[in-house]
Amino acid sequence: MPVRVAIVGGGFSGTLLAINLLRHGARVVLIERDGARLARGMAYGTRDPAHLLNVRASNMGAFPDDPGHFLRWLGLGPGLGADKGDQANLFVPRLTYGAYLHDLLAAAGREASGQLRIVKGEAIAMERRAGGLSLRLDDGRVVESDALVLATGNAAPADIPLFSDLSSQVVARNPWVGDSGNAREVLLVGTGLTAVDWILSLDRAGFAGRITAISRRGLVPRAHALVGPNVAPVFQPEARGSHLLRHVRRRSEAVGWRHAVDELRPHTQRLWRAHDAAAQARFLRHLRPWWDVHRHRLAPEVAQRIAQLQAEGRLECLAGSLISAHPDGDAALVIWRGRHAQAQESRRFDRIILCTGPQADITRDPQPLLGQLLANGLARPDAHRLGLDVDHQCHLRNTLGQRQSGLFAIGPMTKGEAWEIVAVPDIRRQVWDLARFLTDSHWVGGEGL
Repeated sequence: MPVRVAIVGGGFSGTLLAINLLRHGARVVLIERDGARLARGMAYGTRDPAHLLNVRASNMGAFPDDPGHFLRWLGLGPGLGADKGDQANLFVPRLTYGAYLHDLLAAAGREASGQLRIVKGEAIAMERRAGGLSLRLDDGRVVESDALVLATGNAAPADIPLFSDLSSQVVARNPWVGDSGNAREVLLVGTGLTAVDWILSLDRAGFAGRITAISRRGLVPRAHALVGPNVAPVFQPEARGSHLLRHVRRRSEAVGWRHAVDELRPHTQRLWRAHDAAAQARFLRHLRPWWDVHRHRLAPEVAQRIAQLQAEGRLECLAGSLISAHPDGDAALVIWRGRHAQAQESRRFDRIILCTGPQADITRDPQPLLGQLLANGLARPDAHRLGLDVDHQCHLRNTLGQRQSGLFAIGPMTKGEAWEIVAVPDIRRQVWDLARFLTDSHWVGGEGL
């Protein structure tokens, strides 16, 4: 009898796992609380065509053995365009990629007739029963399965107590559901990819005011090269800790920083696992912001537009720390201190949008099913609380560190184990492997011998 798998979360990770499972003959229940996000998730659910992928289309195929699949779905080949260079260097809108995922899921469902069930609802509790797992939804429905996979993506953004006295008309606490209203002065708290999305959306909507973005270091994601990358395979570096950092710096001087980072990509997960928790914590504390802006880059045309807005004085990216924020009529008076500065600065903002990224502590995520699993000791946070503690096969670990049969997590929830597990190339490999494990397809060809 085919294995029954319940997947909680219908974004990229959950959708792609479902597709792979269906290909191997499993029965799948895909549970998603937001129907509009099904097969798209947060990243690919945007409707703004200005939000581009930050990976070239040539490497966005859904399957690790066919990275050019997405390019062919677009109707493009590897040939040269007349004026645009190699089509493989295109950075297409994220909404187009969302349509690609939706199309793949629909096709997989048709081909595996009767094997896919899509459920709109929120999973709130799980219990083991004879013969499998029982998952209860918020409306009382029950889903029975042999395995449960958490694929809920990044945690919701963390609130900032500094803004507790400000109304929702002034502060957009969730950057994915807010708007700028009639603001003339907008403050973005954060200077990363989410802030860039907001800058592009404001610009496309004709925003004529001033945008200020602030973060502790004021780091903005770097740009991809116009063409590339063309990186020859290299052996995994043997250096660790500060010695590894010096190795990467030397490589950057020799071949350029993009090349030095890109040649690490096949090895980053193993390098992360080769460091103990203390060394990983030092990386997170001191180097993570620098790694993020060099690793998670902007499409060249996006970086060019950001630079143009800065040159025009319409966008200012600051490094500093927020000190206070107080209501000021229908706006807010915000005070901050620049990095390495003594004097304080202040400005009145009509709208504040929190772009600080997902909650940094998985135990503070309000999802009820996650809370129940943690409270019952069936799951535990990883050493850094970035996500859930899992083994290499994505099994959840309980409070004693024992792997939990039939309980799994994938995608960004497994950052503590893999670190590099938020981009398509990494997640597609993870779900490919898990689907084969759950359906015993990993034994084909002697892989399990």
